Amino acid sequence: MGYCICFMMPTLTPSMLVLFFFLQLLDELPMIYSCSVFVYCLFECFKNKNSYNYLLLVLLILFSVIVTTVYLMWKEPVFHQVMYGLLVTFLVLRSVYIVTWVYPWLRGLAYTSLGVFLVGFLLWNVDNIFCDTWRDVRQKMPPVLGAVTQFHAWWHILTGLGSYLHILFSLYTRTLYLKYRPKVKFLFGMWPVIMVEAPKKQ
Repeated sequence: MGYCICFMMPTLTPSMLVLFFFLQLLDELPMIYSCSVFVYCLFECFKNKNSYNYLLLVLLILFSVIVTTVYLMWKEPVFHQVMYGLLVTFLVLRSVYIVTWVYPWLRGLAYTSLGVFLVGFLLWNVDNIFCDTWRDVRQKMPPVLGAVTQFHAWWHILTGLGSYLHILFSLYTRTLYLKYRPKVKFLFGMWPVIMVEAPKKQ
């Protein structure tokens, strides 16, 4: 299993383990595919021509196919984690380049998305490493407290939010480059969205 299932469950049969593995693939492989899309978009944001970087496109598709094939055959969770981490590293390095050399005023948005994502990653690792101990501790807690300390659930919430903020960062970068005068607004005073105005006519 790629991660510890930290709740009480009956004895697992081999067929159940296979089922859980394939359900796990539905969770983990889309992480590779979606992150590949983000890498392509962020590396392609600084251009005016409506063209495609076929080399980068082929490399990312080939990478996704190889990771999928190897993971189906090897079934080693660490392999998936390393490959996903590699893609995230490219995203982080590209983001740092943009906020350091191109649009330094976007540091807040970029680093917030990265920070939220890393907190989720930290909680996920705590849940993985201390699964048995943490499960025993939660059984002694009130039900509500036990529910909100499911760190694997927080991993999904925080990485989802971090990914959303990074998408906003990518959109802001692209529309800013195209001189569309983007602005970050907050729906209901708390949920960030990008509002884009048409560029001024010359």
